Amino acid sequence: MSKDIRHSEAEPAPDTGKSDAVDTRQEQAAPKPISPAALRALAEAEARRQAARETPPAAPEVNGPAGPEPTRFGDWERKGIISDF
Repeated sequence: MSKDIRHSEAEPAPDTGKSDAVDTRQEQAAPKPISPAALRALAEAEARRQAARETPPAAPEVNGPAGPEPTRFGDWERKGIISDF
């Protein structure tokens, strides 16, 4: 069996019948101009990413639940005690 697996790995991939003409047309197409609104959105997104990188990580919760807190995700029971806010 292992010979069959090695043999099949050595064979070239079958031709799918698709030509490379589609790929070359996409590469030759001129890039579309970016609108000023899109440029502003890109700049704002980059500023948010930079601010997120500079923000220190939050301190871990002391004596909190392991994982996400169940009461925040619709499970109103915690250690056998049901609470309604």
